[in-house]
Amino acid sequence: MASQSSWIIETTRDDFEADVLERSRTVPVVVDFWAPWCQPCRMLGPILERLAEEHQGQFVLVKANTDELPDIAASFGVQSIPAVFAVREAALVDQFVGVLPELQLRAWVKRILPSEAETLASEAAELERTDPKAAEARYRQALQERPNDIAARVGLARTLLAQAVIQEARQIIDELAAAGALDAEGQRVQAEIRVRLEAEETGSPEQARAAAEADPKNLELQWNLARALVAAAQHEEAMQICLRLVERDRHGLGEQARVLMVDIFRLLGPESDLANEYRRRLSMALF
Repeated sequence: MASQSSWIIETTRDDFEADVLERSRTVPVVVDFWAPWCQPCRMLGPILERLAEEHQGQFVLVKANTDELPDIAASFGVQSIPAVFAVREAALVDQFVGVLPELQLRAWVKRILPSEAETLASEAAELERTDPKAAEARYRQALQERPNDIAARVGLARTLLAQAVIQEARQIIDELAAAGALDAEGQRVQAEIRVRLEAEETGSPEQARAAAEADPKNLELQWNLARALVAAAQHEEAMQICLRLVERDRHGLGEQARVLMVDIFRLLGPESDLANEYRRRLSMALF
C-alpha cells in the first residue's frame, strides 16, 4: 500500500523494534495496523501517507500488515483494523481505531507532534556538547514557551554549569528541589553543583592529602580530603574515605560523608559498577 518514501516504512517482524521503538526516540512514529483485504484500511492508508509526505519527516509512518504480524498486533491490543498508534520515546502517546475524517486526522497528527518548546529543547540537547552557549539560548527560548518544563529547566542548569555559571544553575535546581520536581537527571546536576562548590572550599587534592597525612587521626582533615578528591573526579578513593568516616563517626561527619557518597552515586549514574559496589558497601555499613 505504501509509496516509496523516507517517511513511510513497510515494517517486518525483524525490523519492528528498530522501525518503531528505537526510531521513536528521535522522531514521533505513527503505526498503522492494516491488512490488504480491509476496505476501511484502504481508505485511511492513503490519507496517512499523504500527511507523512506533507510533514516531511516530522513523523514517520510505519505500516504493519496484521496478516504478517499478528503477534505484534496482539501485543498492541489490536482487535479491529485499521488501528493507529502514536509512539514517542518508545512509549504509546495516543491511538484510534477506524477511519477518521481528514480534518480530524490532521488535528490528531498535530497533537502528537512535538510542540515548539519541545523542538527547541531537543535542539538544545543536541548542542550541549559542542556549543553550550547556543544550547543555553535554545533552552531559554523553550522556557519562554513553557516556563514550567522541568526537563528544559534542568537542561538550562546543565548548560550553565558547563559554562561555570554555578550560582544561576544552583538557583534553578534549588527551585525545582523546593517544589519536589527534581527528576533523576536533576538530582545528578544538583550533585555536580554541590561538588563544584566543594572544590571552591577544599583546595587541591595534593594540599588536602598533605594535611590529612600530617594528622591522620583528624577526621575533619579526612573529610576535607574526600571532598577535594570528589572535586577532582577521584571518586573511588573519595568513597573509601567516606565509608571509613561513616563507620567511625556515623552521626557526625559520617552523615555528611553518607550524603557525599549519594552525590557520587548520582554523578556516576545507575549503570556504574563502581557506584553499585559502594552503594552495597554503604548499605552494609549503615545496617
